[in-house]
Amino acid sequence: MLRSLTLVALVLGLTLVRPTPAPVAATVERPAPPTATATATATATTTATTTATTTATTQDRPALVVLIAVDQMRADYLDRFAPQLTGGLARLMREGARFTDAHHDHAITETAPGHATLLAGRYPRSTGIMLNREGVDDDAAPLVANGYGPGASPRRFQGTTLYDWMKAADGRTKVLSVSMKDRAAILPVGRAKADVYWYSLDGRFLTSTWYRRDVPAWLRRFNERRLPASYAGKTWALLLADSAYREPDSVSAEMGGRRFTFPHQLPDDEINAQSELRITPFIDDVVLDLALEGVTAMELGKGPQADLLAISLSATDVIGHNYGPDSREMHDQILRLDRALGRFLDSLATLRDRARVTVVLTADHGVAPIPELAPATVTPKPVRANLYPLMPALRAQLRAMGVDTFALELDQQILLSDRRKFKRPADLDSAVEAFARAARQQPGVLRADRWSQILADSARDPIARRWAHQFPAVNNVELVVTLHPFSTWGGNVASHGSPHGYDSQVPLIFAGAGVTRGTHTGFVRTVDIAPTLAALLGIKPDGAVDGVVLPLR
Repeated sequence: MLRSLTLVALVLGLTLVRPTPAPVAATVERPAPPTATATATATATTTATTTATTTATTQDRPALVVLIAVDQMRADYLDRFAPQLTGGLARLMREGARFTDAHHDHAITETAPGHATLLAGRYPRSTGIMLNREGVDDDAAPLVANGYGPGASPRRFQGTTLYDWMKAADGRTKVLSVSMKDRAAILPVGRAKADVYWYSLDGRFLTSTWYRRDVPAWLRRFNERRLPASYAGKTWALLLADSAYREPDSVSAEMGGRRFTFPHQLPDDEINAQSELRITPFIDDVVLDLALEGVTAMELGKGPQADLLAISLSATDVIGHNYGPDSREMHDQILRLDRALGRFLDSLATLRDRARVTVVLTADHGVAPIPELAPATVTPKPVRANLYPLMPALRAQLRAMGVDTFALELDQQILLSDRRKFKRPADLDSAVEAFARAARQQPGVLRADRWSQILADSARDPIARRWAHQFPAVNNVELVVTLHPFSTWGGNVASHGSPHGYDSQVPLIFAGAGVTRGTHTGFVRTVDIAPTLAALLGIKPDGAVDGVVLPLR
């Protein structure tokens, strides 16, 4: 069905997205300050330069950089639950340089695009990872060791990342990247054929043939411990007393109306428990144990070179999708995450000199509240939007024009074209404008913008700017659709993926070697992380990046 559009996408260098449902949501984001807007236009790229406030002396430079990306962690969780945080989150806020207004400055705030920006310093338009549904799936790179799950690789990723810059500066540099999710493990280190591992539903952490033919001996030993299976029959109960939680525990909109109250018990059967482990806080504990095992086995951070450890923790995302950001489950998850990170940082300090380790905490996106639970004061009323019912009329219009009915194709919130199938440009404009008018009348739709207008408005309109950062300037996107705040596209209970502030704003804290604690309130972006770390390490990106160096000292 999409073959003709695929050809256009290949010619234009844009990976086509397929029309499979994917989660998205929406808040109104205040305009960025002029300086941020000026550095984030549709065509601007900034070569990162070292500043006096960030550059560390040689002895202050880290021997180990640790990136911790908490999937779907909203920035406001840190303050909302601050009085009850006693572990790693509390320590990082207390000891680190915290940037309170950090954003993913692109429009489709999803896991794959978000993770791809973190250590690349570039927006999705130039990483090539523009959507989850065109992320890392790759049938040509199956899991090793007969793993259970789809093949995956970074073949769509374009350019380099911090690890490549570190490796170019010192060939001895090593990296370990781990996560429950394949895309979250793969994308922070780009195309590098390195030690990258993720969770197979049979309870093992594996990799794909893109990286190697089998797992290393240390990981095989870790898998043989069968930690995930040990959670069979375990109960996820509240960490604190019931009175410590203000959220109700009887919200039937959560978890699709089933199993939405505490306690949550994993199956006694080990096979089922290994799968359901993913929707509990316990999967984060296992991933952090794996990271520590890898630090020891690979001798990360022992020098003399600087090494990189990338960890993506996925429980917050899965719990958020199932229960929403305002649930008792999310409250308990953040408390457990805090304690888990505290144990991890304590353990890491026994393995490596804390004075030689720099930790960065951030996230790949935020999340919107459950639409059905929005207060009555929210107008228009949030809905679950769907534009696919408009497609029959569009196909009928194309047929009447004598144009292939699949010359225009909808991929959830974007309309794509195969322009070669239109003999007259006026026919293309007519069809797209008709679809745009119909889309603007649909419940939940805030705006439907022609791509050419997005580029024209990106310097003054924050939503247009974020769309301009999502796709290359030359592509086969004709129309992009943005929903009203709190309306969503996907079938998840709660979702994300919009240009609005609750989806774009994430925590950002640097702590450890080369960092002076403090709070920074100005607008910053996740693409600033990589150039900032490069400056801290005394190295340079190998080309232009979209981010700038942030002040850490």
